[in-house]
Amino acid sequence: MSDLIEIEEYPAMTTFAEPTATTPATTPANAGAAPADLLARLRAAAATHPARTAVHAADGSLDFAALDRRTAALAAALRARGVRRGDKVGVHLARTLDLPVALLAVWRAGAAYVPLDPAYPAERISFMAADARLAAVVSAEAAPPVPAGVPVLRPDAASEPREADAFVPDPLDSAYVIYTSGSTGRPKGVEVPHGAVADLAAGLEQAGAYRPEPSVVAWNASVSFDASVQQWIRICRGDTLVVVDDARRADPARLAALLAEHAVTDLDLTPSHWQLLREQLTGAAVPRLFMGGEPVPGRTWRELADGGIDAFNLYGPTECTVDAITARITGPGPHLGEPLAGVRVHLLDERLRPVTGAGEVGELYLAGPGLAHGYAGQPGLTAGRFVADPFTTAPGARMYRTGDQARRSAEGLLEYVGRVDRQVKLRGFRIELGEVEHALAALDGVTAAAVTVHEPAPGDTRLAAYVTGPAVAPAELLAELRRTLPAHLVPATVTVLEAMPLTPNGKVDHRALPVPAAEAAPEAAGGGVAEQVAEVWRTVLGVPEVLPEDDFLSLGGHSLAALRVVHLLRRKLNVELQLRHLLDAADLAAFTEAVLRAAAAGPAAARPALTARRPAVR
Repeated sequence: MSDLIEIEEYPAMTTFAEPTATTPATTPANAGAAPADLLARLRAAAATHPARTAVHAADGSLDFAALDRRTAALAAALRARGVRRGDKVGVHLARTLDLPVALLAVWRAGAAYVPLDPAYPAERISFMAADARLAAVVSAEAAPPVPAGVPVLRPDAASEPREADAFVPDPLDSAYVIYTSGSTGRPKGVEVPHGAVADLAAGLEQAGAYRPEPSVVAWNASVSFDASVQQWIRICRGDTLVVVDDARRADPARLAALLAEHAVTDLDLTPSHWQLLREQLTGAAVPRLFMGGEPVPGRTWRELADGGIDAFNLYGPTECTVDAITARITGPGPHLGEPLAGVRVHLLDERLRPVTGAGEVGELYLAGPGLAHGYAGQPGLTAGRFVADPFTTAPGARMYRTGDQARRSAEGLLEYVGRVDRQVKLRGFRIELGEVEHALAALDGVTAAAVTVHEPAPGDTRLAAYVTGPAVAPAELLAELRRTLPAHLVPATVTVLEAMPLTPNGKVDHRALPVPAAEAAPEAAGGGVAEQVAEVWRTVLGVPEVLPEDDFLSLGGHSLAALRVVHLLRRKLNVELQLRHLLDAADLAAFTEAVLRAAAAGPAAARPALTARRPAVR
């Protein structure tokens, strides 16, 4: 086992006793009337406790009264610029107070929001803006990369709100459009209705995932990632939202400090992120954890369950409004759990027949009011994934083909098995390998391209690309991809082949692709600090050689890889090293100097066990 992450060596965790939540039935039905829409719940929260803090961010705080005023003013400004019910409005903002204000204002104006992450390449943002046919965009920039003619409003734009402008959404009105990776090379916008978002919040409340008392919730996910919806909508039920800025999201030490500063009670993150944050939380109160975006590893499940840490496993594709199935992380596992209220789960074979035998693998289909409308502007693709539900008599009922394979254990637990296609999850992002292949194949000089997933070290999953062409340079290809694709879609390596390995029927044989050329086994480690630092770079980045003038990001490094470098060097050298030491360093030589200074300052302090945080009584 790699010593990059060795959770088992940490001290045992302790927690406080809490009543066990009621587990929903296998196929529950909604009881009573439909859940109240989230704007109505927000208005009630603002009227009930106007002085309670609604949002904390790096640039300040807002109470519920101020939040209500600012969102109403921006909504009125959007309406004054012609935004009407059913329109789509882009939100192109950093992670500040302006972000939740803008999302809520778009809703109050009657529109659906389309997140345009400023970290994305301009070409990607321009494509999404054009594809969504935006009626307007909210941006702090004077000229964001959107099509000409789209009105741009600053987040502090304001008009006098009028009572007639108050929007009460129909459950079928669109709430947002989030773009995900597309297998054809074209990102696809998943359009989700307000009723589905209201059902999500109500379902998690009924499942016991949300406490009845007010909570303090960290908004950790990117606004372009569907997990962000489950996090930021908590403000609508009266919870306090802590917007985690990009610098703190990328640094476990700073994130842990932020959680303590605001007494955060609820934290949503991927299992990979937890493995890196966990060390920083020893000796601190651990929030209730919501884990999603990728399967929970067995050792992580055991650590949380055996230690009594309050945690939930959340499963659901973007097309089913974030979360459809949940399990409290306790007892044997890992497993997916049971559906939220109103969600119907079908495990079917290729002929749509139910799979009932223990251990028999089938494809997961999901049905119920949480389904998205489909893919914006792509009716053919929508029809292929949202199919008629033969297991109900309700007219027009649909179910969504998730592409995920699952099975029931002998104990009846629903367990994730894998995928039926070439979609992968990487650091919480859903990636269609075909999209990356299309982008590569479109570059000059490339005659063929293939992309697969490679794991040079346990827990370090990355994209590996292979190309053929008479005169292609991997570094140049990667540079071109960074100009058009988000960082999570850019491969870590590009290997040039004379020809692609093929199966007997002439298709690329992905299993026969070689180990990436840049990921040959590193040389044995030297004894000095500089040699050990270089060895860690080689191991984590998967390159055979590093030079003093090499830059970490240029070698294929990313935020998770940077966290692993820092974690491994802490363990190897027993030093107090922080992520900023790597991010602030211009090259390997500068980082090595930072490590030497940290080593000279003395050994790392021992950290006590984890404890779970009690929610504050308000």
